[in-house]
Amino acid sequence: MSELLLAIDIGNTESVLGLFRGRELLRHWRISTDVRRTPDELAHLLSHLVTREAVDTPIRGVIGSVVPAVEPIVTRGFRRAFGREPRLINDPARLVEDGGPLPIRLDVEEPASVGADRMLNTLAAAQMYGVDTIAVDLGTATTFDCITGGGAFVGGVISPGPRAGIEGLAQRATRLPYIDLVPPDVVVGRRTDSCLRSGCFYAIVDAIDGMVRRIKGEWGRPQALVVTTGGLAALIAPHCQTVDLVEPYLTLYGLEIADRLLGDPEAG
Repeated sequence: MSELLLAIDIGNTESVLGLFRGRELLRHWRISTDVRRTPDELAHLLSHLVTREAVDTPIRGVIGSVVPAVEPIVTRGFRRAFGREPRLINDPARLVEDGGPLPIRLDVEEPASVGADRMLNTLAAAQMYGVDTIAVDLGTATTFDCITGGGAFVGGVISPGPRAGIEGLAQRATRLPYIDLVPPDVVVGRRTDSCLRSGCFYAIVDAIDGMVRRIKGEWGRPQALVVTTGGLAALIAPHCQTVDLVEPYLTLYGLEIADRLLGDPEAG
């Protein structure tokens, strides 16, 4: 019986799980990233989610992480759920520098500081698209990654994520309500909540378009493919003028590709 791959992308706010059969993403889930969760709790959750799709099928795992405090919890939880040690990707530079096993480069001043998510997005973009790409990842932070068609990460931009501004405004301006991030009906609001909804939503949209234009101009790649990813990509991208493609699970595909290229960790 062929085994399945459970890819886990541990982010600061949410962790994204993807179940693969070969290169096909069968199912995906989002759960909160919580350092207070015990390995037993996580094992129960993983087992419940996955066995609904894969009864009696061997499961192997690959984990990408930018949250060191959560890594041992997820690793032990996976081990207890499926009886195997997952592969952990949390040191990108080791995998790509000095002839490392992954066919990409971190062409920046401090390769060791590049997060696993940005390395995995680079790997996925290089393997899936093969052209100069700007990957816009809408997470706790919004990252803009400049990736050459040959698979080099050459730098980018980090800015506050879509929800950060809303939460900060609600905390600091006590008379302003917290709003959900949804497309507004109008730009010019006539109520406080509609003013906030328009301002917050289009500030994010226009920030993406403005930053992409600046990046293209400075990088000298006006035809670069612009791909959005992350949980809010499908909501925000249709309102942007500069976005070419939405792939919400780019990092999960990067994990699957990395796991495949690195080979069987249990072999020899």
